[in-house]
Amino acid sequence: MDAFKLSNRKNWDERADIHAQDRTGFYAIDAFLAGEDVLYPIEKREIGDIAGLKLAHFQCHIGIDTLCLARRGAVATGLDFSPNAIAQARTLSERSGIKADFVEGEVYDAPELIGSGFDMVFTSWGTITWLDDIRAWARAIAGVLKPGGRLYFADSNPSVMQHEEIEGSIRARYDWRSARESPQRFDSKTTYTGDQTPLVTDVTYEWMRGLSDVIGALLEAGMRLDWLREHETLPFKLYPMMVDAGERMFRLPPGVPRMPLALSLQATRTG
Repeated sequence: MDAFKLSNRKNWDERADIHAQDRTGFYAIDAFLAGEDVLYPIEKREIGDIAGLKLAHFQCHIGIDTLCLARRGAVATGLDFSPNAIAQARTLSERSGIKADFVEGEVYDAPELIGSGFDMVFTSWGTITWLDDIRAWARAIAGVLKPGGRLYFADSNPSVMQHEEIEGSIRARYDWRSARESPQRFDSKTTYTGDQTPLVTDVTYEWMRGLSDVIGALLEAGMRLDWLREHETLPFKLYPMMVDAGERMFRLPPGVPRMPLALSLQATRTG
C-alpha cells in the first residue's frame, strides 16, 4: 500500500470508530436501530425492488447502508478497505439483528474477495474520489456482476469537486483531473459529521476526475449505461454555505446559481 492509501486508511479507521458512535446523529444510527430506513431520498427513489437480489456494496464504511439494503430483502455483502469499518459494520449487524456479510479489502480486488454472480453492485456518496484507478474500479464492478447484473451509483458530481467556497463564493481551485501519483492533499483536524473528536491522522488524499472518466471506464469494462441523472442536493455540506433541504439533504442557498451537485446512474453488464 502506497503512502497515499496508507494515510487514507488510517484516517478512515479513525473515522469509522467515531462514526459508529454517531454522537451528532449524522448517520442516524439510533433511527436505523429503531427500524427506520435511513437511505437517502435519492437512492430510495431510484434503486427499485431489490428483494432477493444478491447485492455487493462497494466501500460500505460502517455498513449502515448495507444493512438498510438487507432490510429491504437483498442478500448483501459489504466491502471496505478499513478493518475498523468492517469491525463496526459487523457490530452494527449484530445490534440490529440484520444479517449481511462484511469483507475487508481493496475494491479493486472485489472479484477475488467476494466472488462473482452478483445481481447488483451498490455504491454511493464519497466513494470514487478516494480511488486512484477508476478503470480498475469499473473492471471490479463488471467482474462481480453476472451478465445482466446492474450497478447503482450515486455520488457528488465530479464537476463540483474541483471547486471550493472561497470568501463566500464558489470558485474553481483544483485541476479537474489528478494524476495517479499526485492526488490532492487535504488536511482536516476532525471528521465531516460535526463530531469534534480530533483525528490523529489528519491528512488525506483524493483524486479528481471528470464525468467522462467515470462513464468511459464503465463502458470500457463492458457495462451499458441505462440512465444518468443530476441532482441539486447532497447528503452533506460540500460547501459551508449550503443549507438544509430536508430529509438529511443540503442544497445551495437562494441567490446562488443552481449547480448539479450530485449525480446518479444505473449501468448493466452486457456480456
